[in-house]
Amino acid sequence: MAKVPGAAPAAAAAAGGLVGGFAVARWTKKRQLGGVALLAGGTAAAWQWQRASGTAATAGLSAAYLAAFAGSHLLAKKIGAWPSVFTVAGGVAAASYAVTRR
Repeated sequence: MAKVPGAAPAAAAAAGGLVGGFAVARWTKKRQLGGVALLAGGTAAAWQWQRASGTAATAGLSAAYLAAFAGSHLLAKKIGAWPSVFTVAGGVAAASYAVTRR
């Protein structure tokens, strides 16, 4: 596997995809555009996860990314929309960093 300098970019892409997807959907009032941003961030992160840690890690982190997206909707009912998005984005970023750091 190719060495990826630093794990921060993958973590930032994952967190940015979650936060950016929500922001785009909220501000444009078009959920589909938010989905495009969510997909772009997830794809960028997955590409980096694959290069840094391989297929199994990519599958696990991708599942965590999707679970965070779904879970943020449930969590938002308890703590609010933005706090929920930031919470799950932080969790995915931390998981990404933990798995891909060298």
